[in-house]
This record gives sequence, C-alpha cells and structure tokens, in this order.
Amino acid sequence: MSFNLPLRSTPSRRNQESRANSQNYFSGYTPPSSTEAINGPVRELAPVSDRLIVGVDFGTTFSGVAAVYASTPDDIEIIKTWPGGNGITSDKVPTEISYDIPPTAPVGTSPNIKWGFQFKPEEPRLRCIKLFLDRSQKLPFYVSPQETATQLRKFNKNVVDAVSDYLTQVYEHTMDTLTRRYGESFMASTKVDWVLTCPAVWSDAAKNTTLQAAERAGMGSQADIQMISEPEAAAVYTLKAIQPNHLNVGDNFIVCDAGGGTVDLIAYKIISLKPLRVEESAVGTGGLCGSAFLNYRFEEHVKGRLGVSRFDEMKLKKNKTWQMGLRYFEESVKRNFNVDDDQEVNIPFPGLPDDEEAGLDCGFLVVSAAQIKEIFEPVAKEVCDLVQGQVDTVRSKGGIVSGIVLVGGFGQSDYLYRRLKAHFTSAAPPPYTERPTHSSGNAIIENGSIEVMQPLYAWTAVVRGAVLRGLEGNMVISRKARNHYGTSYATVYDEDKHSVSERYWSPLWERWMVSDRMQWHIAKGEAISPLSPIAFHYTRNFRPGQSLVVTDDLIACEADEPPAAYNRELAHVCTLTTDLSAVPRSLFTRLTTTRGVEFDNLDFTLEMIVDSAGLGFELKVDGVRYGRVEADFH
Repeated sequence: MSFNLPLRSTPSRRNQESRANSQNYFSGYTPPSSTEAINGPVRELAPVSDRLIVGVDFGTTFSGVAAVYASTPDDIEIIKTWPGGNGITSDKVPTEISYDIPPTAPVGTSPNIKWGFQFKPEEPRLRCIKLFLDRSQKLPFYVSPQETATQLRKFNKNVVDAVSDYLTQVYEHTMDTLTRRYGESFMASTKVDWVLTCPAVWSDAAKNTTLQAAERAGMGSQADIQMISEPEAAAVYTLKAIQPNHLNVGDNFIVCDAGGGTVDLIAYKIISLKPLRVEESAVGTGGLCGSAFLNYRFEEHVKGRLGVSRFDEMKLKKNKTWQMGLRYFEESVKRNFNVDDDQEVNIPFPGLPDDEEAGLDCGFLVVSAAQIKEIFEPVAKEVCDLVQGQVDTVRSKGGIVSGIVLVGGFGQSDYLYRRLKAHFTSAAPPPYTERPTHSSGNAIIENGSIEVMQPLYAWTAVVRGAVLRGLEGNMVISRKARNHYGTSYATVYDEDKHSVSERYWSPLWERWMVSDRMQWHIAKGEAISPLSPIAFHYTRNFRPGQSLVVTDDLIACEADEPPAAYNRELAHVCTLTTDLSAVPRSLFTRLTTTRGVEFDNLDFTLEMIVDSAGLGFELKVDGVRYGRVEADFH
C-alpha cells in the first residue's frame, strides 16, 4: 500500500523552491502563480468553416507565417512581404530584434523596437534568442550569452520579454496583412486559430515558456494556442506533398528539418495511408549544424584568402562590400552549389583591388568547387551522422527505413541533398543468385539503401504543416517519450528496503513512513498517445479545515534506468496544483485515529495527456472529471 501525504516538507520541495526563486536575464521571467498546463486535453476542432488558421514557425535564424481559410483548405498563403524589406519578397523574416531609446527621451520612455529586415548590416541586434528559452540546448559558438545579457539588461528586459516582443511584431504584421487580404469586416467576424511550432528536442518548460510569450504577443490564451513539433509539422505537409510515393504501411521514414541554426529529426512509421496516420518510431534528436555554420566557415575562408588585417579593414571600412559577398554566398551558393559540376564560383566583392595570389579579379573572389566543398563538407557530415543515428535506432528495433524527407532552409541545399543521397544509397548489391529471393531484396534495405526526398517548398514545409495541423487535426497517433516521467510518494517504512534514518512518524496513519519514493508512470522511449491518458493515482488525508488545494511535482529522468528514490539529479518538470474542493464531500472517507483524531481521506487520479508539443492534466475521481489541473513549469 502506498500513500502520497501532504504531511511533511521534503528535501525535494525545498530544492525545487530554491530553483524556482533563482533568476537571471536569460530566464528571469516569473510566470503567473498558476498557469494552465500547455495544450490541455486533446481539443476537438470547431465545426465552423469560418475560421482562419495561422501557423507561426518561430525559428532560430528565420521565422515564417502561413495562413489558410478553412473553407478553401488547398489555398495556403505564405506571408512574403515584411517591414524593412524594401519591397523584396521573402518566405521568411530574420529572427532578430533590437531596442533603442533616444538619448533625449524622457525617463520611463518605452524603447523603440527594430526587427526582421529593419537593420543596417552594422547595427547590433539580438540573434538566436529562441535558443535561450531552453537551458538544456547548446548555443552556437557565434552567439555570446554575455553580449545578449548586456543588451537585455540595458533595457531591463529578459529573454522571454524579447521573444514576446518579437512575436508581437510578427502577430501585428500578420493581422495587418490578413486584414488587407480579407477586409476588416471579414476579420472581425472570423475566428483566428494560431498554431506555433517548436523543436522536437525542446524541454516541457521551454514549450510552456514559448506559449507564454505567444499569449503575451496576442495570439490567444495558452489553452487555445496549439503547438506542434517542427519535424512533425514538416511530416504533415511533406507526406501530402510527395504523393504519390513508394512509402507503404509499415515503412519508416525520417524527417530531417535542417534550418539555419539547428537540425531536428524524428522517425515515423506509417500506420495507414487513407486516412494518413503515423506513429513515432524513434525519439527525436537534433544538433547545432544548420546552414548558419556555413556562413561562418565562408567568413573564415575569405579571411584566410585576404589575410586577417585586410579582411578586418574591409568589414570596417567597406562593410557593404562584405555584405554583398556574404549575401551572394547565402542566396546563391548555399542553395545551388553542386560539387558534380566542378565549376568555380565568382563571388562579388566590389571595390577590392585585383590580387592574383588571393584570387581577386575585377571585383570577384574566385572560389573553386573544391574550396566550396571544404566549406560545406564538415557541416553536411554532421547532418549525415545525425540522420544515420536515427536510421540505426529504427533498424535496431527491426524497422525498415524507406525514406528520408529533407526540409528546412538548409534542406533546400543541393549539396546536402546529394550528400545524403550518396551516403544512403551506397549499399553494396546483394550476392548474385540465379533465383532472386525476397531475402536478397531485403539485403539492399539492410545494407542502407534509402530514398532521399526533397519536396517542393522545403523552406516553408514546417509552417505549411502547422496550418494543416490546425485545419485537419492530429495525424500522429503516438509519440515516443523523451524521458521517464514520474511522481514522488510516501509509503510505509519497510526495514528490509529502507534506512532507519529516512523514516518519520505519521500521526494520521499511525505508522512509520518514508517519503520521496519514485513511481515512474511513463518509461523513456515508451509509445504514448493523446487518446490514451496516463493515470497518476493518489490518496490524500485532510484534517478538519485544511485546504483542499494540493500540489505535486512531475519529475523527469533522462537516464536509461530511473532510480527508485528521489535524488538531486532528477529534473522537476512542473508543479501540479489540484483544487479538490469541486469533488463532492460524499466521495471523501471519514477516518479516525486511535487517539480520536478525525480526518478525511480521498483517492483521486490525475490524468496526463501527451500531445505533439505539450502536456495536459485533468482531475478525476471514480472516473468522473472534476476539472483541469494547473501546471507551473520550471
């Protein structure tokens, strides 16, 4: 018999409080005292057709927005015009923001905000702010936490403020664009649903913080904003876009979402084709090997060709020259370079004098195909290694990987496509036999031959999938748990299992007890479905007049084998606050101790629902729902 009793302040609770009270400029946002659990229960789509679904792909280096009217589901509109773009269209806008207060402005003046395309090349701005939302994520070498903190501190901001301010600009520009498109009367009478994307490897706390920022930006309440992981959104779109294809029921495919800063991967198994339903077949992985790293390798290459002093002088005195060369590399070379053509590339650097030794001729830097390959190869190899890891994981479980779907900004790269294709179609042919057998065909698969697909609109695949998720609901019927999830509880002391130093006396149960035992409700890697909630069972005692509001911690463990008792290595995901006052008093059991002390006992259940990018909780007693459970994420 096990108990979960609010009788004693445990070390884990004290540790939790100390963590919750520590703040800095990167995570110093104090959420409301009780915020709704992200995503909440699986929502049913509104039956009305008069609604707009807006998807926001909030990216590390670029962000995108797409919208679709429910009555015309095939007409997905990508926002392409942005403030500061000077009429140039772009499927995405830089995820960059800065603040400025004029020196003559009165004290207390709100700072002016610049964002997206509104910067001159030399102006400072906050970059990669998204990555600061999740402390578990590594930062790329070109992002300085100290410089970011200095800029935020100057304007009394933290990272969540900056993310919220950036999303506010995205929200206001989107609403203005849609109003111009559809008209004010239409927008006033039409419901707008927002779908936000997040990385597959995002922590639960980072997902919740992202939702808080989106709520502050005006996109609705946290309970109404949907979230979907980026590779899952890409899968939703690409599986529709690449029809017909060779994928069959039972096949696995890997979505590789290669963006500017990060590369995200998830493997899916096809359960049915009509309707299209898939399940995760491997836990999502990711890494910092996006296309932004090509820019910095290109910069190092140019610096090596020109020499450090001449390169620094160019960036300082002729910054437009450098920006023109970088832009050409960004927009032309990164996407279109094909090593098979073996042609040199002429990158414009106007104003630089001819230098035969450096390779400067008539304002162009001549770069050979082999030199471009040297820039690309280390980054492309990291992506290949990540994908290979997913392939190995699926195959270790007996699965067949039939396809790799390459999406994202870096996913448009011809070099990356060819590199992956060469890597995964280089299997040796099976041994010759006069009679081909089924097993020989399988040998090709086992040896590694996998088709690589690069769908149309690869750069906007994620945001297109986000609006399709909002339009059509959930395509993924189950996902893999990223961690073990559990709760701590108190139980009767057992001298064969527990140390004497751990025990304490319970005056209500009139027994020796031990606390901080762990009950793991979800195993790492376990398949979980939003249609099958996970139940946490509790029994709680209440003295007369004691508050019926109780709290419990949801705890996560990344290790392969979780411990039996709480320790400081475990992560506190969130604190669950449950108000039991809505439960009829008749469901409480009145008990009396041998000393005549009366107390009430209640058995109840918390049900956790795991969705694409969030957790939701409900309270039930004897199978009857008595309300939502609120969650404060740490």
